[in-house]
Amino acid sequence: MFRAWTFTEMPYPHLPPENTYESLRVDFPSSIYDPEVGYQLYKTYFDLYKAADELGLDIMLNEHHATATCVAPAVPLTLAALARDTRNARLLALGNPIANRNTPVRVAEEMAMIDVMSHGRLDVGFVRGVPYEISPGNVQPVEMKERFWEGADLILKAWQTHDGPFNWEGRYYHHRQVNVWPRVYQDPHPPVWVATQSTGTSRETAERGFNLGTILAGADGALELFKAYRDRAAEDGLAVTPRERLGYVALVFVGDTDEAGFEGARKLRWYLEHNKIAPQFMNVPGYIDARVRARILQNEASGKPLVSPIEHLVTAPLEQMLDEGYVFAGNPDTVYAQLERFYRRVGGFGNFIMMVQSGTMGYDLVEHSMELFAREVLPRFRENVYDVDTPVAAAAA
Repeated sequence: MFRAWTFTEMPYPHLPPENTYESLRVDFPSSIYDPEVGYQLYKTYFDLYKAADELGLDIMLNEHHATATCVAPAVPLTLAALARDTRNARLLALGNPIANRNTPVRVAEEMAMIDVMSHGRLDVGFVRGVPYEISPGNVQPVEMKERFWEGADLILKAWQTHDGPFNWEGRYYHHRQVNVWPRVYQDPHPPVWVATQSTGTSRETAERGFNLGTILAGADGALELFKAYRDRAAEDGLAVTPRERLGYVALVFVGDTDEAGFEGARKLRWYLEHNKIAPQFMNVPGYIDARVRARILQNEASGKPLVSPIEHLVTAPLEQMLDEGYVFAGNPDTVYAQLERFYRRVGGFGNFIMMVQSGTMGYDLVEHSMELFAREVLPRFRENVYDVDTPVAAAAA
C-alpha cells in the first residue's frame, strides 16, 4: 500500500533578526526560548499528529540537537507519547542517530518498548547524524559510517535473540549480557529504514534489505538514489524492488485553490530559509569523504563560501521547486498531478513523507491541508496510479 506520512520538525520559530547571530545550530543560546510558548507549540504539534492518525495518515518523527529548528531532541520520547495518543497510524522514527550513541543496546530497548506500546505500529529509522551535531554530541567524526553499520547490526541481533544473553565484541562496541526486555512486538523486528542522500549508502541499505528514505533530493536526485538501491538489490537476485522499500520527503501543502496551496508552500519554506549554520560546524574533518572534502577546500581557496546542502533551495523560485519535485502544492487536482508525474519520473516509490508544517503555521491551516490530501489526493492516487501494475523499469523510462 502507498503510504503518506506527515512530518514536522517541531521548530521554535520565534527568532531574533538573522544578522544578530552566526549560526542557528550548536551555539544558538537557549535564553531565546520561552518555555510557555514552547508548551503551546508542543500542543500544536502533537494535536496535528493526532489529527493525522484520525485522517488515516501515518506519522514520521525525527530528532536534532542544540538548535531552534527542531525542539524534538529525543525521538524515543515523541514516539512514546504518540504510541499512546494514536490508534491507527504507523510511527516512523527517521531517525535514531546511532553513530552518535555510545550504547546501541539502549536504542534497541527503547524501540522495542515503543513497538509493544504501539501494538506493532513502529518503523525504526537509523541515521548517521549531521556534521553540525558532532560537537554537541562529543563524538568522533572519523569512521562514523563504520560505527553506524556496526550499531545497526548489533540492534538487529538484540531484537532477534530471545534465548538469553549474548556478548558483542565488535570493533567499536563492546557489550556483555545483551538481553533486550521487552522483546519487539513485530516478528522478526520492526521495518528498518536508513535515511541518506548518498548513492553509496543507498547500495549498502539495499544489501541489508532495509527501507530507503531521502529528503529533498528532487526528482533527478531521487531517481539516482532509487536506481542505486534497485541496482544493488538486483545484484542480490531481486528482480523488482518492492516499492514499499523506497520513500521520499518533500514539502507539501494542499489548498482549496492553487493560490491557497502556493501560499501555504511559501510558509513551509521557513524550513529552508531559517537554517543558518556556521561553516566550522559543517566542514568537520573526518566526517566528510576525503574527495568531497578536497573539493570543499578547493572552493574555499577560490573564494566560494561553504553553504548548507539545501542552500540552493533557499532562493529557488517556487515554480522551479514544484517542477523539480522539492515541493508539492496547489489544489487537490494539482497536487495529484504533481505526485503522479514525480512518481513516474523516479520509477515508483511506496512512501510519501510530507513536511506539512513549518515556522509559525498554526493547527487550523495545516490540518485543513492534511485533510484535503487525505480525502481528495491519496485515495485517488492509490486507486489510479499506485495500485496499477506498472513495472518499475517501465515507469522509470
